[in-house]
Amino acid sequence: CQYCPSGHAIANAIKNANPADVFLINIHVSGYAIPGAGQPDFRTPFGTAIANQSGLTGYPAGTVNRTVFTGSAQNGGTGTAMSRNFWTAASNQITTQSSYVNLATTATINATTRLLTVLVEAYYTGSSPVATNNLNVAFLQNNTVGPQTGGNAGNNYNHQHRLIHMLTSQWGEVINTTTSGTFVTRTYTYTIPAA
Repeated sequence: CQYCPSGHAIANAIKNANPADVFLINIHVSGYAIPGAGQPDFRTPFGTAIANQSGLTGYPAGTVNRTVFTGSAQNGGTGTAMSRNFWTAASNQITTQSSYVNLATTATINATTRLLTVLVEAYYTGSSPVATNNLNVAFLQNNTVGPQTGGNAGNNYNHQHRLIHMLTSQWGEVINTTTSGTFVTRTYTYTIPAA
């Protein structure tokens, strides 16, 4: 995908403008993600389902807060996937909204066993507009050197925010009580692959 580095730059600018409120997840999927001989495989078991759910029709595609932005969906569709020229406006719109749940996380890694333990706490300061929410915990990797067309670095492009695993499975853990004052705590573990 020769346009993905441009998408990375746009997403990074959004993150840099909102460092405490924006979290990026880069998902390698489709024909562009199939590695050549001797290249690393950045695909995950989760990417295809996420891409299909978003309604994307081209790359790079981005979703902001799993929200449908009318008039911004790729090819005039009704999915959450947008082309990169819409990401900044969509992000600016979302970051002005109040959140009804506060999240806190801590993570530890046992370097010997490679066991990652993640504690998540959620406190509802307001009631969710829907009866259930889904808690998603993603394991990402930064500074993964690999090939990237259009990045002017050949096989030494520095990939960031790369999805490795969803600790809460494909669509997350369902939270059934989403009213003001609810406190949720969950612990997840994952053994990080040696590679």
